[in-house]
Amino acid sequence: MSERPDGLMQLQHVALNVPDVCACERFYRRILGMQLVWRPDEGNVYLTNGTDNLALHHAPAVEMSTAQRLDHLGFSLAHEGDVDTWDDYLTAQGVPIVAAPRTHRDGARSLYCEDPAGNIVQLLHDPRVGRR
Repeated sequence: MSERPDGLMQLQHVALNVPDVCACERFYRRILGMQLVWRPDEGNVYLTNGTDNLALHHAPAVEMSTAQRLDHLGFSLAHEGDVDTWDDYLTAQGVPIVAAPRTHRDGARSLYCEDPAGNIVQLLHDPRVGRR
């Protein structure tokens, strides 16, 4: 596939690796006023301010000394099928696919790829979010 697909809507979220998810959640909720979207487990929390979304992922402090704090960038896709269309396109363009398309526990569908600098990029359709 040589033509870029339609459907990439906006930057959907930023995901950060943090040593203390609870402390960071308190900061983003109490200080900045973000709302809880989903907490699938103790090591992950998803927040929003109604427009922008932030994911916090636990990374042990010993790993934080050498690890990148940015886990990945997430871009919204308009339709569930767009995830697979983008997978075909990115593969044809030689973009490394880090995680093939899959449906997540919350019903969202996504894939992960790598940009030329090694940053992880997620292309995501989340049926709970809808078009913006």
